[in-house]
Amino acid sequence: MAWRGLHITKPGRLSLADGQIVVSQEGDDVRIPLEDIGWIILDDPRLTLTTSLLSACAESGVALINTDARHMPSSLTLPFHRHHRQAAVAEQQLNLTVPFRKRCWKAIVIAKITNQALVLDHHRRNHGDTLRAIARHVNSGDTENIEARAARQYWSGLFEDFIREDTTDLRNKMLNYGYAVLRAIIARSLVGAGFVPCIGFHHVSQTNPFNLADDLIEPFRQFVDVLVFSLCAERDNSSDMTIDDRRKLAGLPLATTRIEGAEFSLLAAAEACVTSLMRAMEVQNPSLLALPTVASEVAAR
Repeated sequence: MAWRGLHITKPGRLSLADGQIVVSQEGDDVRIPLEDIGWIILDDPRLTLTTSLLSACAESGVALINTDARHMPSSLTLPFHRHHRQAAVAEQQLNLTVPFRKRCWKAIVIAKITNQALVLDHHRRNHGDTLRAIARHVNSGDTENIEARAARQYWSGLFEDFIREDTTDLRNKMLNYGYAVLRAIIARSLVGAGFVPCIGFHHVSQTNPFNLADDLIEPFRQFVDVLVFSLCAERDNSSDMTIDDRRKLAGLPLATTRIEGAEFSLLAAAEACVTSLMRAMEVQNPSLLALPTVASEVAAR
């Protein structure tokens, strides 16, 4: 079972030998069992991979994340045809009723806003109670866009002098990096369970191959926010991310969460969330959808 990831920031060669990933850098080889790996971030343009490793990663369900010249995640490689009921699952997705989709989105938005309130509470920031009050007004499908109202309160409470759309702000650079990593592990879990990631509940863009991942990620985002808050404390917000910043963000899938009282890593939580979605979909019961909660020890770090 996959339980770890790789973040590779130096030139080298990645190959496959005896079921292990061989990372060759500066004359040294490191071997890691492929079955342990859930995601790999390729964070140097001088890295090379063998086709046998690419094929093995696809067979094992490893998410490969590539980065651009600015070291930001720019592409995601996932396997297809990994589930024996893929066509049946896709048919179920396509036939979901509008009320079911709307009720799932309501649950996701409430979980997201609740997690945002927990993050503010544990950092002793304002608006936590306001967010909890706002969450009580989310209706089926969030037709009144309560999510956006909560977001305005959340960002103004969490960060000072912050504009979410400002791409030059260090905090936004880190947020976008972390969100991309979590989006990848959620997409990985969806594909592994036979879902078609482009068929979402609320996100329905015809140009987005990960609409469903972008639905489910919403209550996961706050784990990125917690880490970025700590990394940016007393930092110059006009600066760039360091390698150390990227390494810490790359390790987010190992952060701790709780789902219905049980403790999970975010990597395992993504799989549990997707499994619960499958159950909910099969019996048309959105209340079975299980979503992560920001644990106290996570929010407070």
